Order: sequence, then C-alpha cells, then structure tokens
Amino acid sequence: MKKIILMLVLMGSTIAFAQKKNGTVYIEHPAIDVVETYTKAFVSGDTTKIASLLTNDFKAYNGLSTNPNAKGTEKAAFIKGAYRWFNELDYFSIADFPGAYPDAIQYKKDNKDDVVWVQTWDMLKGVHKTTGVKFSSPMHRLFVVNKDNKIQTIINYFNQSIFTEFRQSFSDRTNGTIYNHHDNINTIRKAFYAFENLDVDKCMSYFSDDATFYDINDEFGVVKNKAEAKASWQQFLNDFEIKNMEMVGYPDYLEYELDNGREVLSWWNYHLVRKSDKKEMQLPLHASSSFDADGKITSHILYYSQSLLNAK
Repeated sequence: MKKIILMLVLMGSTIAFAQKKNGTVYIEHPAIDVVETYTKAFVSGDTTKIASLLTNDFKAYNGLSTNPNAKGTEKAAFIKGAYRWFNELDYFSIADFPGAYPDAIQYKKDNKDDVVWVQTWDMLKGVHKTTGVKFSSPMHRLFVVNKDNKIQTIINYFNQSIFTEFRQSFSDRTNGTIYNHHDNINTIRKAFYAFENLDVDKCMSYFSDDATFYDINDEFGVVKNKAEAKASWQQFLNDFEIKNMEMVGYPDYLEYELDNGREVLSWWNYHLVRKSDKKEMQLPLHASSSFDADGKITSHILYYSQSLLNAK
C-alpha cells in the first residue's frame, strides 16, 4: 500500500511540474484595440487607415493553404485586395462570433521581438454585388502586433468554398436538360389521376418504399413516410369530394448534371366539394417530385394554401 501511495504522490508531482506558464492572456490590451481599429477600416474600405496600421514588411497568409512554401501576400497587394471586399460586397460586415471575443497573448519563450498575438473568432457576412453570391462564414484570424502597435502578420481561416461559387457565377453554364415529355412526367400524371379516381393504392405504387413526403403546411422539417402519407391522403378524400383535377400548363422534367438529380415540376388545380358543408372550392397546387434511376418517386413536396381548404 505504501508503494502505491508513493507512486501516486510522485505522479502528482510530475504532473504539477509538467505544467509551465509561457506568457499571459489578456482580455483587454492595446494590441486588441489595434486589431479592432483595423477591422473597422477593413470593413469600411479605408485603405489609408489600413496602411497606417501595417508594418512595411507586413505579410498575410491563408491559414488553409496546403502550400508549405507560401510566401504570403505583401502589404501593397494586401491593401488592394482589402478594398475589393468593401467595393464588391453589399452588407459587408465582420463581427465577433456570438459568445466569442478576442484574446491577446504575450508569450515569454522565444519572443525576443516582444510581439503580441491577437486571436479573433468572427462572423464574415456580405452579398456580392454582381453575382448575388452570399458570403457567410465563421472566420478565425491571427494577428501578430509588434511593440510599436503595428500589425506585421495576419493569418486568416475561413470557408474557401464561397469563392468557388463566386467564380463560377461570372459565366453562364448549363446543368442538364429540361423535358416537356418524358416517362417520369407520365408517371406523375398517372399518380395524380389515380388519386383523382380515389385509387390511393395505385397512386402510392409509383413511389419507392423509402419515399419521403413533405407538405408546405406542416411544421418545417416534418417528413412523412409512405404509410403516413397514405393515411393523410386518405383522410383528405374522406373530407373532400374531388369533382375534377386539371393540370395547369405542362410539367417540366429536369435532369440535372450536378448530383445526378431528376425532378418533375407540375402544377394543378383541384375542384373540390367539402363534405362537411358542401362548399365548393378550388385549390391551386404545385408538386416537386424527385425520381430515382428506376423511375420511382423518392421525394414528393406539395405546395398549396391550407387556408383555402379551411375557408368558411
């Protein structure tokens, strides 16, 4: 027992001695003030102010770059790029990420130049004026501030995928083919007209076993499976008599290149009689129906106004 106690005491001592301090973390510091001033100037496009806050040997780095030999962006090029953010974005802002705030860290070890590292956790927002692409990303920034309160290094980390969509949006590109006649369109017609003729089983036969069903009037995120949708549709037929269902215009079948998508968009007008009070009504409805490669409907979204069905 004595040996075990001695070992525990020695282990505790080792852990205690292994913990070493290497500087101080500040919640308030002149370097944080410098970074906040820089951020305001960056968002407002004040390149003169930005230039005054950067050292002559300033470098900026992309923290997500995989290039081990990246030399960074020098002061003049960085300032030119900074102005583009202000000039090309509407509603441009950089603010503290909710619940976060900057830290200033002054290290003791290997800090011969007596610099301060400032860390920020931000939310970047904006809308590109030409393409309408939304720039929205959490952002982490590291600043090295020298003893003269000048920024000598910035390392930025944020979602780079927004630039992909941004660059692609400057030119027109196709994304598949639109059909006005297709077997998947035939399937939609057969499914809807089976429903018109009260044949719910046949209507459901055009859907895959794992199909999902959405109703715009349900709470957001609520999804029905096939059995639940069948019960809901049967209840509709119990409450309403369908006098006629007419297709409005013609359906479109969209066969996408991206994500191998298949979607039929169709528009309908239901002529109904509410059984409870014999009130006649019309119900415009839009359906967006996804298909698999075997021609089965895998997802079905209905858009219509529930208030029309409840009208007195």
